[in-house]
Amino acid sequence: MTATAGGPGSWSENILEYFLRNNHITTEDGAEIIWYHAANHKAQVNEALKSPAHMIEADVLLPSDGSEYSQPIMAHPPETNSDNTLQEWLTEVIKSNKGIKLDFESLAAVEPSMMLLENVKRHLQRPVWINADILPGPNGNSRVVDAKPFIDTVTSFFPDVTFSLGWTTGWHPEKVNEGYSWTMVKEMEYICKDLNLPVTFPVRAALVRQSCSQLLWLLKKSNRAQRGTQSQKLPDHDLSQNQELDAQLTEPPRRPKFSILIGLKVAGTE
Repeated sequence: MTATAGGPGSWSENILEYFLRNNHITTEDGAEIIWYHAANHKAQVNEALKSPAHMIEADVLLPSDGSEYSQPIMAHPPETNSDNTLQEWLTEVIKSNKGIKLDFESLAAVEPSMMLLENVKRHLQRPVWINADILPGPNGNSRVVDAKPFIDTVTSFFPDVTFSLGWTTGWHPEKVNEGYSWTMVKEMEYICKDLNLPVTFPVRAALVRQSCSQLLWLLKKSNRAQRGTQSQKLPDHDLSQNQELDAQLTEPPRRPKFSILIGLKVAGTE
């Protein structure tokens, strides 16, 4: 099933069209999109909002105190506490016109977060990406978020969101690092095949070159209409092993191309 990007102001609007429409980029090229990663703590959010970043990414989980009334907070494991709640984070970010990507580190944080997002939806007329690592990937040892309840919970609140569905990954600098296997991409295709929403696949940059056949196959099978910078070869940029790319299909299956949205890190780490 083919998913089409949403219209102007929707959460599933193509990010290049959104930023072109608002005169924040000059060409329909994903390499122009600047990301601010891990904007979790209040100081980082303030820096991100003042920065030239177009998209702000942050991590959401429930705090470690185990309270029944715990609010979602902004932190990335191994951190389990923060000076910033999701509600506070949204209050600041909605004052800007930047797109957002929320990375969910646990399933428990998803529903209460969707409820908070629902309260501010009318103020978020921009691309919103909802991310989780739903499958184990190369060298991945982090716990995955259960795919079906994650997708079902998000879509029950927001049928027009953009999903960012990834794999847990790792990197061993002194070893040969295997790329994304056929089993990994076929599992992802199985999960995504019936989704009628735009989907991006965040992949670890250092593992892309050894995974071209697998990732191109996934993009061809996915046939999703989020459009990025069009290129039939991998970029020559110097990408660190920790950097992530978002891969998307740019053409119909008869003419598949590999699309890369390069996340330029202004500050912070994944």
